[in-house]
Amino acid sequence: MGEIDKITGLPKELLDFEKLGKEEERIKVRVIQRRFRKLVTIVTGIQSENELKELAKTLKKKLACGGTVKDREIELQGDHKAKVKEILVKEGYREGLIDA
Repeated sequence: MGEIDKITGLPKELLDFEKLGKEEERIKVRVIQRRFRKLVTIVTGIQSENELKELAKTLKKKLACGGTVKDREIELQGDHKAKVKEILVKEGYREGLIDA
């Protein structure tokens, strides 16, 4: 048997607080047009700074596009609205809370 958490009294294997946070975040995905008719996909609503950077890295890799984290938002080059929602669901975010 594993370790017991001092606060909850439950085994530590059952406590995955990172996953619990993911399931409650309300995420918004939108596409905007920038200069010279370039499209940019914006993902907002991720609370954790570490999670924001890791998710940006994952999205850029899976979508084969460039992007950045700026002002607590993930900016991806191109129109990836539908694919971003699929990837977020696979990463553990609740589909009902993703506004795409």
